[in-house]
Amino acid sequence: YIYIHIPYQSRLFLCCPCISGFAFLSLYSSNMRPDKSQWSLHFTSFLLLEAMAWSLRPALGNEESSSSIYDAPSVDHAQQYVAPKVDPSRMHFAEHFDDLFEKDNIEKRWIKSKASKEDTAEDVAKYVGEWKIEQPIRAILSGDYGLVLKSKAKHAAIASPLLSNRPFVFKDKPLILQYEVTLQEGQECGGSYIKLLSDGDNTKDLKQFNDKTPYTIMFGPDKCGNDVKLHFIFRHVNPINGSITEKHCSKQKDRLDGLFKDRRPHLYQLIIRPDNTYTIRIDHKIINEGTLLTNFTPPVNPPAEIDDPNDQKPENWDDREMIPDPEAKKPQDWDENEQPQIPDPKATKPLDWLDDLEEMIPDDTAIKPSDWDNDMDGEWEAPLIPNPLCEKAVGCGLWKAPMISNPNYKGKWRPPLIANVNYQGKWTPRKIINPDYFEDLNPFRMTAIVAVGIEIWSMSNEILFDNIVITDDESVAKQWALQTFDLKLKILDRQAQTLWDRALRYMNYKPAYWGAYFVYCSIPMLAYVWFLWTRRDKKESFMSRFLKYCSVNPWMWAVLMVFVGLPMAVMMYFICFAKSDAKTVSGLMKKTDDYTAIYDQNANTGLDGERSKKNDLNANANQHHEINAEEEGDGTDDVRELQEKNSGEDELLDPEKWNDEVIDMKNGAVEEGLKKRKPRKD
Repeated sequence: YIYIHIPYQSRLFLCCPCISGFAFLSLYSSNMRPDKSQWSLHFTSFLLLEAMAWSLRPALGNEESSSSIYDAPSVDHAQQYVAPKVDPSRMHFAEHFDDLFEKDNIEKRWIKSKASKEDTAEDVAKYVGEWKIEQPIRAILSGDYGLVLKSKAKHAAIASPLLSNRPFVFKDKPLILQYEVTLQEGQECGGSYIKLLSDGDNTKDLKQFNDKTPYTIMFGPDKCGNDVKLHFIFRHVNPINGSITEKHCSKQKDRLDGLFKDRRPHLYQLIIRPDNTYTIRIDHKIINEGTLLTNFTPPVNPPAEIDDPNDQKPENWDDREMIPDPEAKKPQDWDENEQPQIPDPKATKPLDWLDDLEEMIPDDTAIKPSDWDNDMDGEWEAPLIPNPLCEKAVGCGLWKAPMISNPNYKGKWRPPLIANVNYQGKWTPRKIINPDYFEDLNPFRMTAIVAVGIEIWSMSNEILFDNIVITDDESVAKQWALQTFDLKLKILDRQAQTLWDRALRYMNYKPAYWGAYFVYCSIPMLAYVWFLWTRRDKKESFMSRFLKYCSVNPWMWAVLMVFVGLPMAVMMYFICFAKSDAKTVSGLMKKTDDYTAIYDQNANTGLDGERSKKNDLNANANQHHEINAEEEGDGTDDVRELQEKNSGEDELLDPEKWNDEVIDMKNGAVEEGLKKRKPRKD
């Protein structure tokens, strides 16, 4: 009665001891005499089976299925999602694609490239990749759409101008680029990066967007085979001669292979600040940071001095640190003709060695191909096969003694090395002033940005881009992520693909807990063994009776393997391999760089152009935000709460409150009737 009323997750961990107890009781009862004790054991086994059956059912008093807590929500459960709102006064670009799915109206704000790549074969040079506005294959939020690349092994390019055609100028405000990518079919070779196109004549007609179109920044993941990258490239303009060079960011320390395999949405964020510092985040976790002046190759500023290209090393310059000893002589007993290996003189041919038989013989069953041409292919010969007469013999054919190391082998003699008394050191050319030297202490002032472009080639299709944001306010990007990506992450964190994944999630992916659980499962097994051992027949031990019984009934070994060995093997597998998967599944539960939820009061503001149908993401900057604290509703309203809960400017300055709200929402119970946890400090 207590067992079937405890929480569902706890009953899952009681299932294994029930199985082991049933196996031992059944084994013991089958060897007992038909008396009351045997019937009592059968009855106990029946109760254990009944408890196991109840462990797979939801807890009493809960009408919903237990899987509803973890499984992906149906469309009805995801109706609470509302597309985020755009505020052109605080955003330079914002795209969620949710209003473009009708009639695949992608050209309302995006322009597909009709250009061709240069220096490429004509049949593959054209940008013919197919773009569509679709929901993800694994739908998470109802009404959430994205830009999907449907084709593979084809060049694809598409671009969209910034809001109100207002360029982003690098002055005194940071640049925040944020977008989502879902590799729905994984990725073996290809990229999913974004280019921020530079202001100029070459970007006025986006239909001619190609790989040569000037860009200011390129950012995003790329992979081909084992080469995994997260690009951050900016094009720097030489202040002296106006030449442009690409500066590549230093590679991050952590490997990012999991991003290309898990088929989950991931949030990429790049922040470049006026003080020339940058920060790169993936799923709110910092994976790379530094400065534009020191963390790029080649460096922004060239060296003040360079090697003189006209300087040459003198002919009498001796840069040999060690030289052969001129007085050394080869020993008289040094024989350079000795071989490193020789036949073993002690080896003898086996008596049953068949010298007259060949080890390989022509195949008698082989038939000459009908299209074989002797003039073109030569004379046909049957393929060789191992001689079947040699299979039972030690060997066939010519016998040769095995090779051993030659004890007299010394190799080629060389005189020993001694210090060179004439050593002058390593020669280097003299330094001269770099004629192209300049010092740019503010590389943040890059070329202005006028459009967002995606120009990729991939061997995988179904690449989904979503929620692209460019702004100069980090709170705006955080609020947008809160209304989109964080919702998806929260729902995915509830899910579990298998029963074992649910158990791992319940255990918080801590192997030490599994060790304690293994000991816990062993207690009833050891208790049953001890019970049977104390009641064994003195003349015949329990182990001998057990082995005898298994000898008479071989099927008993299979039963033990299934009921004891298999659960333990499966459990040990998940103990060893669940830790790496947990890093991806846990999402925000890992290091978030103090990323916290920020709730801004939303207000409606009319928009210009084709985006005027959307509402504002935040209220006007001149308005004061008000604190709007709402009582927490049931679990099914969590999605609505994340979009409706707002906090004022005071809360923006209080990170402890942010942590409390995020932790409360992340750890809160979802099902109706279950109480949420109280806020706690991280």
